[in-house]
Amino acid sequence: MTGALAVNNAEYPWDLFDSESYQQRNYATLHELDQIIIPLLARFFDEQDLPRHSAAIDVGPGTNLYPAMAMLPFAETITLWEYSSANVVWLEQEIGRYRRSWDDFWQALVRSCDRYRAIRPAELLPQVVKIEKGSIFDLEEGRWDLGTMFFVAESITGMLDECATATTRFVRSLKPGAPFAATFMEGSRGYVVGDHTFPAVAVTEQDVHDILRDVARDVTLHPIRSPQLFRHGYDGMMLVTGVRSDTPSTWVQHGSGSGTNQRKEWSA
Repeated sequence: MTGALAVNNAEYPWDLFDSESYQQRNYATLHELDQIIIPLLARFFDEQDLPRHSAAIDVGPGTNLYPAMAMLPFAETITLWEYSSANVVWLEQEIGRYRRSWDDFWQALVRSCDRYRAIRPAELLPQVVKIEKGSIFDLEEGRWDLGTMFFVAESITGMLDECATATTRFVRSLKPGAPFAATFMEGSRGYVVGDHTFPAVAVTEQDVHDILRDVARDVTLHPIRSPQLFRHGYDGMMLVTGVRSDTPSTWVQHGSGSGTNQRKEWSA
């Protein structure tokens, strides 16, 4: 394992992320907590009045395909925006081969909403998905019609302000009025993948409400808890749904260092 935990996002070896190990640990089977999340996610998007030819984004998919799969009936294109080079390679291979373990996740979507029944994800995913390598901090504002971000903002840094900036970047990448779904580990104390320790911010429900207050409206937070948590080191999960607010944003220059310490941020 690596040494003491660093502080900010830029200090971690994201390109050394052991993608296959992470997938096998977290998404090789359909866990109980995902069975709670998936129906809420599917029904939320089904209730939205989305434009035809919608463009969707899943920010930081890592090795999790089901947020993108959940948007298949509602989007003409889906961008997988991923920073880790290792995860980019894994996604490129996975989209092409679609291992059968994803069928359990798909069937959970089918049971939740009839819009999924006529779709064959193994065939449609390669047609609609585009993988882009990029940082969450570099997302373009107002580009997408709907989006997802699962276990990303609180799991790429040990700093609450970076978590807030990442969440704001995600929401601001959507068009005003665009729906989104995001999940957060509650009280996470970091995690180990392969030989490396990665950071986390131990966010609370109040933290998430505070972060979204100025960038989103119609926000609903669903606590996701179970006595059978499948990874130690966190207290539960949160699914948050809402739409991007119409509040205009401005560009603010931060810092003079390197990495993620020197960037432009959106603020309400």
